This record gives sequence, structure tokens and C-alpha cells, in this order.
Amino acid sequence: MSFADPVPGLVIRYAFLWRDEHERGQEEGAKDRPCAVLLSVLDEAGNRTVVVLPITHTPPRDADQAVEVPGATKRRLGLDDERSWIVLNEANRFTWPGPDLRPMRSGDAASVAYGELPANLFRHVRDKWMALARRSIVKRTE
Repeated sequence: MSFADPVPGLVIRYAFLWRDEHERGQEEGAKDRPCAVLLSVLDEAGNRTVVVLPITHTPPRDADQAVEVPGATKRRLGLDDERSWIVLNEANRFTWPGPDLRPMRSGDAASVAYGELPANLFRHVRDKWMALARRSIVKRTE
């Protein structure tokens, strides 16, 4: 099977495991959903690690923790017409391709990808995610 290259900004279909599901002992997400690839890193041994952010219809409690996906982008990706947000304070990390990728067409590994976010939207997501991460880091002197 040939999977899409997991470039940052690629939107994939994935069984995302929310933090609260993980804390309850679940090992697999309850629902397949679109997720945006945030990071894709290749190590010295040739293994690729990917970090993805979930896309959900649930409005965020805190606007700083999500980015709304514009309707035009959703249509181009083939997603539904409901409002959706990329969640910034939850992420899954896995070795690509991994067992939780979900093809949209049976037997077609390439169909795990909806397409890519526009570059300006991806940069906005990345920058807001980095700002959240910076706030959670405790800076210490040496």
C-alpha cells in the first residue's frame, strides 16, 4: 500500500484518541475524524513520527485553543458544511503510517488524505499552537 506523504498541513482521516478517552483506558479513538498533520519528523533509522490535531464540530470553550476551518476550505477538502475547528490543545503522536489511519475507500491507502490546508491557514494553526506551547513551558535558569 502506498500512503500519502504526511506533510505538515495534510488533512487525514484518523481514529483520534482524545486525552479523556486515553485516561479512561481506551486504546483507540471512538470516531474516525479529519485531523491536520502538524509535525512530521524522520529519525536517523528512517522512522517517521507524525503529530496530528483533531478537527471537530464542537465549538471551543476557549477561542485561543482552536482555529475555525473556513467553509471554502472544508468544501475543497470534501468535508461537510457544518462549522468545524482544529483543536490546538489535544494532539496524537504516532509512527507513520500506523494502524489508526482510515481510508475513505476500501483498499485505497491514498484515500486517507482529504488534501492540504491552505498555507496561510496552516501557518496560523502552527503559530497559535506554538504560542500555547510556549505558555506551558516553565523557563528555568541553569
